[in-house]
Amino acid sequence: MMTVELTVLALAGLLQAIQFAAFSIAANRQVGPSVAMGPRDDPPALSGIAGRLQRALNNHFEGLILFTLAVVLVTLGGAASGLTAACAWIYLVARTAYVPAYVLGWVPWRSVIWTVGFAATLVMILASLF
Repeated sequence: MMTVELTVLALAGLLQAIQFAAFSIAANRQVGPSVAMGPRDDPPALSGIAGRLQRALNNHFEGLILFTLAVVLVTLGGAASGLTAACAWIYLVARTAYVPAYVLGWVPWRSVIWTVGFAATLVMILASLF
């Protein structure tokens, strides 16, 4: 049976896939099929929603690396607890809220949401040490 933290990691992976699909659709609509299916030796600059979805996707790749590290440390280190489970859920909720916050340009809330997810990840890492 998977720990809560591993379950949330799996859900975060699904969130990443959904973000990738949303970005791909928006980007393909912006650049058209000839560019989308071409070699993109000179990648097109994306703007508007497509650009924001791309940046939110890239940001989640970065955050997911650290969150995965936190989950591995907590799980393999035997440090899973109510605190780490809560932090995992906080991370996922924050990452889910981050996408519309980024796409819709919610200032300063996008940064606040990012900070909540990042802090939850750091708490998990610290919990694995104590």
